[in-house]
Amino acid sequence: MKGVLLCPPDHFDVVDVKNVFMKGQAGKVDRARAREQWDALAETFRGIGLEVETLPPTPGCEDMVFCANPSFTGVNRHGRKVAVLSRMRHESRQREVEAHRRWFSEHGYDVIESPVLFEGGGDAVWHPGRRILWGGYGQRSVAEVYPFLGIVFGVETLTLELKTDFYHLDTCLCPLDPKTALVYPKAFTRAGNTLIRRNFKRVIEADEREARDGFACNALASGKHVVIQRGSAALEEKLRQAGFTIHPVETGEFLKSGGSVYCMKQWLF
Repeated sequence: MKGVLLCPPDHFDVVDVKNVFMKGQAGKVDRARAREQWDALAETFRGIGLEVETLPPTPGCEDMVFCANPSFTGVNRHGRKVAVLSRMRHESRQREVEAHRRWFSEHGYDVIESPVLFEGGGDAVWHPGRRILWGGYGQRSVAEVYPFLGIVFGVETLTLELKTDFYHLDTCLCPLDPKTALVYPKAFTRAGNTLIRRNFKRVIEADEREARDGFACNALASGKHVVIQRGSAALEEKLRQAGFTIHPVETGEFLKSGGSVYCMKQWLF
């Protein structure tokens, strides 16, 4: 990944409840503070060496700031950049997909559509340094999408069932490097936890407060840099001891909608 695509929070708001984290948050977004937090996040991404591109926001698309969901990006076995367009579960988010179609078509990506329910980079997560794709299913995406993605990108796919309040895979699993993952184990079945530990030699666990209140597993890893919602001091120290450089940021306004660092970007290749 050479960079990230972000969408400014010009229209960001909580207007309904799409996940449990949004309960009681309608009308409580501070737009000015959200913009300050978004600007700081973009600058943090630049500071760790990522290029930052922006997607023009669409009026009436209050969740468009969460760029991870309307598409999924990668490079196929022929070296072509590909963007797979999502099929969003909630009608209010379906308009975001067309904006992603236009942007990626204009920036050299082969654009294709998912044939089934799929919420993009929220549920499909690359394993760093390996041709492996992790796929979450059960709430926003269906398991049938991952054999399709495996063919599109020419990679192995490993699937994890989500059965708790953690509705997207990127809220409870963050692969940090080829051998290390940050996880919230209670979000997965026993079989899922076994699969994670079989493929990562080192698993760093977030506790319930860190995962639920701080959205710690919704971090972004790039090389040895980890950008993470501030407030999980013990977990941050574990990550430092594992050799990572930690970049705490504030995404409190976006937590009101059940999203944080990883949700707010789409990978660019």
